[in-house]
Amino acid sequence: MSRVDKLNMVFRKDPNIVSRQIAGEVILVPVRRRLGDVECIYALNEVASHVWERLDGDTSLEVLLADLVAKFEVSTDEAERDLLGLVEHLKEAGAIEAAS
Repeated sequence: MSRVDKLNMVFRKDPNIVSRQIAGEVILVPVRRRLGDVECIYALNEVASHVWERLDGDTSLEVLLADLVAKFEVSTDEAERDLLGLVEHLKEAGAIEAAS
């Protein structure tokens, strides 16, 4: 898949994932897993939390990329690499899905 195709993608959060802000961090917890399954709980840093909040099923990754560059002191190349890496990780974890 080309860079342009990837950036045109739109994702939404899986409704089986809840997020909570605890002690300044956003924590993602799958509601269908056992509470004791700590490997399924994810803590997001400030940038990842910002991306998580914007994954609404309407906003393309291209728009999120521009937003990251404007909001955080980061180059477009670094923001793109980090954004695509985060999205891939969230997809593998089952936290997000492509919007139709």
